[in-house]
Amino acid sequence: MNLLFVASECAPFVKTGGLADVVGALPKALAPLGVTARVMLPAYPALAEVAAAGEEVWHHADLQDGPARLIAAKAEEIDLLLLDAPHLYDRPGNIYLGSDGQDWPDNAQRFAALSYAAAEVAMGALENWRPDIVHAHDWQAGLVPAYLHQSDAPTPPCVLTIHNIAFQGLFDASLMTSLGLSSALYTSEGMEYFGRIGFLKAGVAFAQKITTVSPTYARELMQPEFGMGLEGLMRARQADLSGILNGIDLQAWNPEDDPALETPYSARRLKAKAANRGEVLRRFGLQPDLQGPLFCVISRLTTQKGLDLLLDALPALVGRGAGLAVLGSGDKALEAGYVAAAHAHPGAVGVIIGYDELLSHLMQGGSDAILIPSRFEPCGLTQLYGLRYGTLPVVARTGGLADTVIDANEAARAAKCATGVQFAPVTTAALEQAIHRTCDLYAQPTEWAAMMRRAMRHPVGWDVSAAAYRDIYADLVTTDAAQG
Repeated sequence: MNLLFVASECAPFVKTGGLADVVGALPKALAPLGVTARVMLPAYPALAEVAAAGEEVWHHADLQDGPARLIAAKAEEIDLLLLDAPHLYDRPGNIYLGSDGQDWPDNAQRFAALSYAAAEVAMGALENWRPDIVHAHDWQAGLVPAYLHQSDAPTPPCVLTIHNIAFQGLFDASLMTSLGLSSALYTSEGMEYFGRIGFLKAGVAFAQKITTVSPTYARELMQPEFGMGLEGLMRARQADLSGILNGIDLQAWNPEDDPALETPYSARRLKAKAANRGEVLRRFGLQPDLQGPLFCVISRLTTQKGLDLLLDALPALVGRGAGLAVLGSGDKALEAGYVAAAHAHPGAVGVIIGYDELLSHLMQGGSDAILIPSRFEPCGLTQLYGLRYGTLPVVARTGGLADTVIDANEAARAAKCATGVQFAPVTTAALEQAIHRTCDLYAQPTEWAAMMRRAMRHPVGWDVSAAAYRDIYADLVTTDAAQG
C-alpha cells in the first residue's frame, strides 16, 4: 500500500512541536505493516542539503506566483518529496512566523501550494508512483481534501489528522479564486468559517476519514468548550472520526543509551538516575541538596498549557521543599513571570528561556516528576517521554493526558497500576493538591520506586497505533475499490 503524508514539518529536519515528531516517526512504524510512505514537506532552508542530493520529479511554472518543483530524496530513513518554491519557503527563522513574531502574511498561499502539489501527486503527477491513500496533517495540509474533492479526475481517499484544533488556518474569503478553489466549496457545510476560509474546516468537511491524537480528545472535539467552533461539524462527522494515541520513537528516547544523559539507567538500575538529577540541579542553579522532588516543565509557555496556574501554585511547591526546572518559551508575560519566580525563589526555581533538545532529554532523565497542567491537550508527548524515563507525569485530566497516565488514587495504588498523578478541574487549587499528593508519594521511597518502574514499562511506542492507522487505510482502499 502506498501512502502520501502531507505536513508542514517533520522531525528531525524541521520541528516546532509534536506534529513533527509524529510525521517523522509514523512512516517508519508503518513500514513493517506493509505500508510504503512518502512524506511531502516544503523545502525550507533547513532541508537545503537534503534537497541538493535529491532528484526533480515534478515542476510547476507558476505555483502561487512563482516556479516550483518537487524533489524526491531520502534522509533519516524517510522517503521525502520536497516542494522547492523559494518565493514561498526560502526564509530565515520560524517556518510560520516572521521576525516580528507575526504570521507570514502569505501563509495562505504557502500552504495552499503545499496542498495543491500534494493533490497533483495524488492524481498521478509522478511518473512511477501514485498513492493509494493521502494522509494530510493539520490545517497546513487541510486543503488537500478540498482540491481532491473538486477534481473530476479519479482521486484516492484522504485521511485528515487533527493535531490541535485550536490552530485552524483562517484567511480572507476573497482568496478563494487565487488559491484555485471552487466557489462551490465555500458553504457552511464546506470550508466557510464565520465569513472566512477555514483550511482545517475544509479538511474536516471533505476528507473521507478524520483522526485525532487521542480517544478522549476525539470526544472532547464534539463539545463547545473544546471544538473551537467546529464542534457541530465534528458531531456530524462522528462516524468517520477516530482517536488514535500518538507514540514516541523508542530509539531516540531510551534512558539506557541516551547520549544526552550524564549516566544511562534502566528500571533495574534506578539509582543511576541520581547522577542525572544532580546535573539538572547544577544546570538550573538549584540547591544540590534538594530534599523534595525535582519537578520539571518542558513546554511552550502558554495559557493553553496551564502554565499561568503553575506560577500561582509555586509557593505551594516551594513550601514542600521541592524544586522546579523550566525549559520553554512562548508568551512574553509568562516568560517574564518565570524569570521573576526564579529570582524570587533562588535555589528552588530555575528557568531557561528557549528550547534545547539535548537538555530536554537530560531533564527527563534527571527530574523526578514532569508537570503538564494543560487546559486542553490533544495527546501530548512530554508525558510519554516522562513515562519512558521514570519521571512521573503530573497532568490535568484532559485529552491524551487522561488516556496515558494512570492516577495514583487509592484503587490504582492497591491494584499496583498507578503511573502518575491526574487532577481536575484545571484550577490552581487542584494543581496545588496534585503537587501535595506528588510530594507525599515521593516521601514514600518504596512506593515511588514501584511507580517509576511501572511507568517505564508502560507501552508508549507506535506499534498499536500504527496498526490502527493501517486498518483505517486498508478499510478506505477496500471501500474505494468496491465503489469504483
